Amino acid sequence: MSPAAAPKTRESLLSRSAAMLVMGVCTIYFLVPVWWLFVGSSKSRGQFIDTDPLWFAEFRLFDNIGDLLAYRDGVFLVWLANSLAYTGGAALLGTLFAAMCGYALAKFRFPGREILFNVVLSGVLVPATALALPLFLLFSNFAATNTFWSVFLPSLVNPFGVYLARIYAAASVDDELLEAARLDGAGEVRTFFAISARLMFPALVTIFLFHFVAVWNNFLLPLVMLSDERLFPVTLGLYSWNTQVNQLPELRGLVIVGSLLSIAPLVVAFLSLQRFWRSGLGAGAMK
Repeated sequence: MSPAAAPKTRESLLSRSAAMLVMGVCTIYFLVPVWWLFVGSSKSRGQFIDTDPLWFAEFRLFDNIGDLLAYRDGVFLVWLANSLAYTGGAALLGTLFAAMCGYALAKFRFPGREILFNVVLSGVLVPATALALPLFLLFSNFAATNTFWSVFLPSLVNPFGVYLARIYAAASVDDELLEAARLDGAGEVRTFFAISARLMFPALVTIFLFHFVAVWNNFLLPLVMLSDERLFPVTLGLYSWNTQVNQLPELRGLVIVGSLLSIAPLVVAFLSLQRFWRSGLGAGAMK
């Protein structure tokens, strides 16, 4: 090894070690709360207070889950189903709308295109908390508050998804491929779904996951819109229980177990869809 190569090797080793150290610290930082939640969900109320918060005592996880699902005739399952309905439908339709809008902004030229895109970008900068009250007033004018639609319809809007779809469509969808499809007699809708959507698939998965997480964790909009407990998503339902812990101490354990179960759909979504980030890169190129 030459003398000049030795410092580079040491520098590379130090860089990799530093990167691994930072990643390890970040991994521990993010996983410790999940571990605490899992350990806490396996304990009884007395054990949760008196034992090591990061290690098991008597393992009662399945008994605690049974108590949670049986409490008040299974209202937690109703909240979980509501969250799946709000989130699944909004993420699917929101991803579709964002993809079509971003594709149109990237591949079609029309008056006001850049102005429209700038409006979309400004929507990314507006926090959701600033829109909750105007949305409530708007739905109140139509007597639509405290309904499924008052949470579902606003959740369809995804400005960041439109931005990401436009950037990815401009980079991955070749104009010559679209012209060839049009020469073969394919309409714009067929071209989008048969060719462009396949080429954009990694971006669509990313948009879907971001949208899924955002809607699943949405708290303020349901809090403002809903008063009927049977319409609550799981986040708002657990919050309502947590506000009653001082009066009903048994709810503390149910909140912890419910919080653990509430993150399961997010974990499943990420683990099941992450493989498409690679496999979808050239899926639409083969015709």
